Amino acid sequence: MRGASLAYTYFESPIGALLLAGETDALQVLGFPSGSRAMEPAPTWIRDDRVFRDVRDQLAAYFTGELRAFDIAIDPRGTPFQQHVWHLLATIPYGETRSYGDLALTLGASGASRAVGAANGANPLPIILPCHRVIGSTGKLTGFGGGIATKRYLLDLEARVAGHTTLTLL
Repeated sequence: MRGASLAYTYFESPIGALLLAGETDALQVLGFPSGSRAMEPAPTWIRDDRVFRDVRDQLAAYFTGELRAFDIAIDPRGTPFQQHVWHLLATIPYGETRSYGDLALTLGASGASRAVGAANGANPLPIILPCHRVIGSTGKLTGFGGGIATKRYLLDLEARVAGHTTLTLL
């Protein structure tokens, strides 16, 4: 995917310019401008600001608190296990959190918290597949590709819109 010729554009968000890339009919990458997984376009990618208008519109609505679930064409690339974990991310309700252990239990693999964490960290579509909603079992905010401040921002946004004063860990 990094070397493939994908179309890309940017979305200016409250957390910085988000890189959006993929085939013109499906988003494959959402990259942060900073953090451990900061991303720039690969040399083979082609900038086209006409692509992903629906993604940009939905991200704008998300950041204003008007959208709680995305309805866009996505094509995240990963192993079958990663795909399974990413599917579970999409089931975490807006404004709520789950622990890595919770997700491992849902998978039927109670000892797989670290593997779940690794798959979560490899999520190519953060925000869309809400990996920011996954936290440590003690409620601590753990690693996030866009940085802990970005994770805190996203969780606070959702908590405020959902009417919570604090994060909900279930």
